[in-house]
Amino acid sequence: MTLPDLTPAQRTELELLARGKQPKSRTMRDLNQPETPEAAHALLLRAGLWTDARTPYADRLGAALNPVTHAVPPFHDEPRLDLTHLPAYAIDDEGNRDPDDAVAIEVLPGGLTRLWVHVADVAALVPEGSDLDLEARARGATLYLPDQTIGMLPDALIEQAGLGLHPTTPALSFSLDLDEEGNADAVDVQLTTVQVQRLTYTQAQAHLDAGKEPFVTLARLARASRALREQEGALSIDLPEVRVKADETGVAVTALPRPEMRSVVQECMTLAGWAAAIYADDHAVPVPFATQDPPHREVHGDTLPAQWARRKTLARTRFQPAPGPHAGMGLDLYAQATSPMRRYLDLVVHQQLRAHLAGREPLSGKEVAARVAQAQMNADATRQAERLSRRHHTLRFIAADPDRVWPAVVVDRRGPQATLLIPELAFDVTLSTPAAPGTALHVQFTEVNLAALSVRARVVQPR
Repeated sequence: MTLPDLTPAQRTELELLARGKQPKSRTMRDLNQPETPEAAHALLLRAGLWTDARTPYADRLGAALNPVTHAVPPFHDEPRLDLTHLPAYAIDDEGNRDPDDAVAIEVLPGGLTRLWVHVADVAALVPEGSDLDLEARARGATLYLPDQTIGMLPDALIEQAGLGLHPTTPALSFSLDLDEEGNADAVDVQLTTVQVQRLTYTQAQAHLDAGKEPFVTLARLARASRALREQEGALSIDLPEVRVKADETGVAVTALPRPEMRSVVQECMTLAGWAAAIYADDHAVPVPFATQDPPHREVHGDTLPAQWARRKTLARTRFQPAPGPHAGMGLDLYAQATSPMRRYLDLVVHQQLRAHLAGREPLSGKEVAARVAQAQMNADATRQAERLSRRHHTLRFIAADPDRVWPAVVVDRRGPQATLLIPELAFDVTLSTPAAPGTALHVQFTEVNLAALSVRARVVQPR
């Protein structure tokens, strides 16, 4: 199709259609083109009006792209337990900008170890019903795109409340008194003041490998806890993960490091969520409890096809103001509580627990259910925008090296069609091949369509 010269008004019209901001386009009709966002996107690319770095998915889904600029109040004075004598560590990926959780241990008499999970006391600065709360609720979650991050809360709040960004920091802390087998003798929630050191997973792993405390004890507790949850049916999904970073000049796709300390920290966060749920249930505080139905079938094995199939058996996590079992976690009750800077429902958990600790009446179960409905709708748009944007930039990465041959594994098949997973990209593609699941193949991409987010590939012999 020969492209005519477009007037500024026509360009604006095409952009609005491509961004999902208007449903029709006279310009597309005049060009005998479909009046769809995808077709308008393709035309803008062919005309050179958009670069391949432009991603319209957040716009189409209504996810906010403007930063939050509301004023952030200071922390007010209130009684807090001073835990600055216990070394605490905020362990995360290199370059993390919003450190909102940290771990510490305290040795107790009788063979017990107290695990502390400190979480940034965001609810102290974002009370229920405040302008910041309403803004966070409208967004649902922080938007993580390959080329930018749009916070659910202002950067100024992160700078004030982030753990390890100041010599001492206020926190909402969850404690579990654990025995050698990982059983919890007691749980508690307290307002605290903590002193936190920031580490990357790689740095923390080096401490663990060197036999340093508290990393050795953290790892021991995490292994015991994980074993207990697996006895209760907890599932592990071990599929490749990558980090996708992009800008106007190109894309980098790198494997996510997976040292043991990553799983240790994840287990500690799981235990904190369990403690939050137990505490809320014991004190009749309605919070957004996370629940999940059991898998609809059992999948055995640790191969990539088995991991792929196991993931498909998991039901979606539901949030409700009453506790219920979470099958995937292997827990009788659970609440996400360790990312109040990034997930609105975690913030609601904190607001409810804070109200109880202060002797105030928390929101009712009906009010919590309303928060869940609104926040989930908005967070779903955020997560979908993230998924589509990651796919877009992964396709850019693929298109930049069209001759490359990629190792792949058949993970599923339906009739003549097989799903191949490319571990280096954490990316799957469907094509025709008689190969059985588990077969290692090599593929080359023959076509990349950014506007449609589609690819074509063929099986080739390795070079």
